[in-house]
Amino acid sequence: MEILIKASQFILSLSLLIVLHELGHFIPAKLFKTRVEKFYLFFDYKFSLFKKKVGETVYGIGWIPLGGYVKISGMIDESMDTEQMKQPAQPWEFRSKPAWQRLIIMLGGVFVNFVLGIFIYICLMWAYGEKYLPNENLKDGIWVQDSLATKLGLQTGDKIISVDGEKVKKFSDLSLEFINGNKYEIERNGEVISKEIPEDFISQLMDRGKDAGPFLFPRYPFAIAEISEDSPNKNADLKSKDIVTAINGNKITYFDEAQAELDKYKNEEITVTVKRGNETKEVSLKVTNQGKIGVALGALSFDDMQKLGYYDLATIEYSFAAAIPAGFEKSWKTLTDYVKQLKKIFNPNTGAYKGLGGFISIGSIFPEEWSAQTFWNITAFLSIMLGFMNLLPIPALDGGHVVFTLWEMITGKKPGDKFLEYAQVAGFIILIALLLFANGNDVIRLFK
Repeated sequence: MEILIKASQFILSLSLLIVLHELGHFIPAKLFKTRVEKFYLFFDYKFSLFKKKVGETVYGIGWIPLGGYVKISGMIDESMDTEQMKQPAQPWEFRSKPAWQRLIIMLGGVFVNFVLGIFIYICLMWAYGEKYLPNENLKDGIWVQDSLATKLGLQTGDKIISVDGEKVKKFSDLSLEFINGNKYEIERNGEVISKEIPEDFISQLMDRGKDAGPFLFPRYPFAIAEISEDSPNKNADLKSKDIVTAINGNKITYFDEAQAELDKYKNEEITVTVKRGNETKEVSLKVTNQGKIGVALGALSFDDMQKLGYYDLATIEYSFAAAIPAGFEKSWKTLTDYVKQLKKIFNPNTGAYKGLGGFISIGSIFPEEWSAQTFWNITAFLSIMLGFMNLLPIPALDGGHVVFTLWEMITGKKPGDKFLEYAQVAGFIILIALLLFANGNDVIRLFK
């Protein structure tokens, strides 16, 4: 059922983005009196799932879910209709229009993607505002329990000040900043220390496996989830959500402090102080020869930890007017972060190519339960990503057509139809290779 919910959200988001992107080409084409022969969601090689002709345009849904297209008369595009290009140019064809009109038609899809992403982020800021843990509010630093964090030179209690000289506003942004960054600064015992992020950090991150979780954590209280069946303390007066605050009278603020205390009392009995709601209790427990008491650590939300006084969360509510610049700022950060990651993918030494994923990877980022806020957040991100990818100067993408049109506007020389045909084929080969590589990565990760 969870897979069905994920897949449904992915298809809905993808369909919305494709239709609106192609609409971005369709509208200016119509405004400039250019004939649009087809408007398709997905590709329709050999046959269509649905099609209907309205006026001069056939609207339809194909069976290959790799995108969509509008077939504009007199344009070398996905259809590769070279026979039409052999005929004399007609006034309603794309090739007969002035270069500036052709440029607007080609940029229409990208423009819609960027505007849609910005619009969604503005609406999200207005509807939900922002609630996050400020990085500066981790007054006692981070919790290091992952070997990758240790390899980076981090220790429990470190306060991460900046990455590449920029202060990190939100704790939730730290992982992404390390992925995109080259060096970081920490405060440890009052001393500021600068460290390099290894060039192959992304490779090491990927090698941990897809279920490894984050490598950076805030420090958590010692909250009990449950007592193990084989625990020597299974009959003790402990309950789920109890917070251990002291061991044999020694104060415990965070879970990471508990193990050092428990190691002092192996094979002994101890007294722990637990907080249960507004009540404080003393409970006698046995410690195993491994320094364990046989309980599972409970997961607390940031809201829970704020109520317990561990962290102060930042909550920002926006009026619609205030949401506009906030939405633009969020969109810009999303775009710049994505560009930084793309640059690392093209550097083999980073190992970032291992993280390149296809449809399975994209589909997996949607949650197992429906959440309107999460769905629109992901859709806004994908819209901006799609807009940028289509701007890349690769033939067969909008960016390739834009480059050829700009060349014509600057030099006054229009590339020949044969050249455009060959460029389109070359672009398709590049795109198919990228698709095979990305989706191949997905398959390999599934088997791993």
